[in-house]
Amino acid sequence: MDNSVALVIDGSNIRVTPLSLSLMPPPMCLFSLKFSSHVRGMAVYCKNSKNQLAVSLSDGSLCVVELPSIETWEELEGKEFSVEASHTEMLFGSILHLVWLDSHTLLSVSHYGFRHSNDLFQTSPNEGVLPGFYLQEIELECSEDIVPGMLTCSGWHATVSKQNTLEELVIGLAPNPASKYSAYMQFSGGKIKEYLSKMGTGGGSLEQEYQGFSAACPWMGVALVGSAGQSKPVLFGLDEIGRLHASGGIVVCNNCSSFSFYSNLEDQVTTHLILATKQDLLFIVDISDIFNGEFDSKYGNFVRINNRKREENENYIHIWERGAKIVGVLHGDEAATILQTTRGNLECIYPRKLVLVSIINALIQKRFRDALLMVRRHRIDFNVIVDYCGWQAFSQSAFEFVRQVNNLGYITEFICSVKNENVIEKLYKTHVSVPCSEVANVMLAGDLQNCPADNKVSSVLMAIRKALEEHFTESPARELCILTTLARSEPPLLEDALKRVKVIREKELSHADDHKRMSYPSAEEALKHLLWLADGDAVYDAALGLYDLKLTAIVALNAQKDPKEFLPFLQELERMPTPLMQYNIDLRLKRFEKALRHIASAGDSYYDDCMTLVKKNPQLFPLALQLFTDPAKRMPFLEAWGDYLSGEKCFEDAATIYLSCFNLDKALKSYRAISNWSGVLTVAGLLNLGKDEVLHLAGELCEELQALGKPGEAAKIALEYCGDVNSGVNLLISARDWEEALRVVYMHRREDLVKVVKDASVECASTLTNEYEEGLEKVG
Repeated sequence: MDNSVALVIDGSNIRVTPLSLSLMPPPMCLFSLKFSSHVRGMAVYCKNSKNQLAVSLSDGSLCVVELPSIETWEELEGKEFSVEASHTEMLFGSILHLVWLDSHTLLSVSHYGFRHSNDLFQTSPNEGVLPGFYLQEIELECSEDIVPGMLTCSGWHATVSKQNTLEELVIGLAPNPASKYSAYMQFSGGKIKEYLSKMGTGGGSLEQEYQGFSAACPWMGVALVGSAGQSKPVLFGLDEIGRLHASGGIVVCNNCSSFSFYSNLEDQVTTHLILATKQDLLFIVDISDIFNGEFDSKYGNFVRINNRKREENENYIHIWERGAKIVGVLHGDEAATILQTTRGNLECIYPRKLVLVSIINALIQKRFRDALLMVRRHRIDFNVIVDYCGWQAFSQSAFEFVRQVNNLGYITEFICSVKNENVIEKLYKTHVSVPCSEVANVMLAGDLQNCPADNKVSSVLMAIRKALEEHFTESPARELCILTTLARSEPPLLEDALKRVKVIREKELSHADDHKRMSYPSAEEALKHLLWLADGDAVYDAALGLYDLKLTAIVALNAQKDPKEFLPFLQELERMPTPLMQYNIDLRLKRFEKALRHIASAGDSYYDDCMTLVKKNPQLFPLALQLFTDPAKRMPFLEAWGDYLSGEKCFEDAATIYLSCFNLDKALKSYRAISNWSGVLTVAGLLNLGKDEVLHLAGELCEELQALGKPGEAAKIALEYCGDVNSGVNLLISARDWEEALRVVYMHRREDLVKVVKDASVECASTLTNEYEEGLEKVG
């Protein structure tokens, strides 16, 4: 907006207002230009720090004004400048169309041979000129010295350097943004021809037809489309019935009232088409969607959506005043659209889609400060800065972000807004597409393996914190900003924050020199800042976790806790020995591992307290075994662990723990509870049970396994421990282990049992065959 200007034609005056000051409604203005007759048309040239205005008048005169740098315009407020007509040796006729080719060359379409404004253009000064339409290339030169800060309104000389006769009526004329020495001309029926200036390679001639429109379009514009280095001009035209055409025979919209283009100032390539419809809807259209053929489905044929579910994803803006038209667009970071209402007022709006595009352009170019300022100005979610190319890439660029922003207030505001949510994929998914891998690689600087964590908030804030410590010198504002990064982490690093507050408090108590004290905030200020950012109870618990009772009391007072609640508790802790104090604090904060370590270090007299704590928190058993290496103290913990596992019905693990502490009776019960007969009989051997006891135990196990449907395992016990071949063979027959049954029979030379096995196998085979045949009958 700094270089944007509003020019309003008012009779024989042009009213000028820089938009950097305000949107002044016509006829108000900053200053005005006065001409000798009514203004017929004008053309503006703004490139390479030059601001020039060419004006055609109703009396056939051509006027040129060179405007000074906009920074000096405040001195021109309220003034009126008279502009002299340019000096020329021939009349220009009635100028119908006028455009700039470069800062010293104009291209115009003029008509000779009809009366206008009470003047008759005679052909006598130009004997060879016949009535009709002419295309003229006009060279400009100024004989006066240009004074900085002043307008150059006189001394201009205009010479027609090239003139071509036109056989058809010219409907529109537009310069070619891809070449400063060419322009496009539209003739009746939408036919387009390209004109090449005599300063270029064309020698001032009309080239062959360009891709035109399917109908005549009085309003025409040219957009530079494509990627940098491979861009090409594309023509857009609006006909009288509201159809918006694009070159190549494309009809973009059937109910358009006005249109304009938005481009990134970096490469001047047009990225979006802005159009208003007759329904008073404003659409922001991606240029790529037009040529991909997606604009009909994506933009709903540019009509209002009545479906409430689809209104959430609508791609248009309701224009609040009927009949308003687009008169201009501010390019680059401004991303604004200027509308003029039927009353004449100028209104400026910032479409969310264009704003996001400008922010993303700044991020891709690593202009973090510009991106942050746009986010703040337009109230966009700060997470866009982090999420567009990923928090991993942003973490690598955190130092550059801090260096560019260089404002601790802005950085603190950014820190407080970071959250574990990708707003590109949720909040702004209808406005912004996810970046491609090439763009992400541009943003990425460094190795992602250096990212500190998998958590977006913690990783980004850690990177910001390191950048703050490296870039900014020690100051109270920097310290408060660092405390903010700690308090806003997920989970909050309140203990680390309180440690910094504790260091500040110790420096205050040590009466450090004034220079160092000036580089830190007071401990009270830092603590109040922390309490403002985090929950008071959480900060109080974190202070307790540091075992600093004085700091805890200060936190409690600043958190406005009732002294009757916390003072007795803190006084009681103060009277305790240090390990007991730490143990009680850890119990309160449910930090059971630290509690066990502290109570274990308190001495043997607190052994029972250790046992009670571990039994209430079984996850501490491994730590207890590490802390107590003396077998006399270790064995009770093992037995208690085994009892816990047994109570949780983890009998296999319980039996292993019982064996490690030589509690064989409980190990035997655990193995028996899960029918682990090999473990039971192994432990029986360890217990040195008598032969009869083992035989009795084996018989019971055999019956239990048989009842559980494990005849094969029961057969092993009957054969190996009971010596009962008959029972063992019968159990193997029940398990249908025919081969093992025959092996056992022949091993013990029991010929009488061979027939038993044979008969049982035949009977089993017959049963299976009958079942198979019955199944076939049911299926078939």
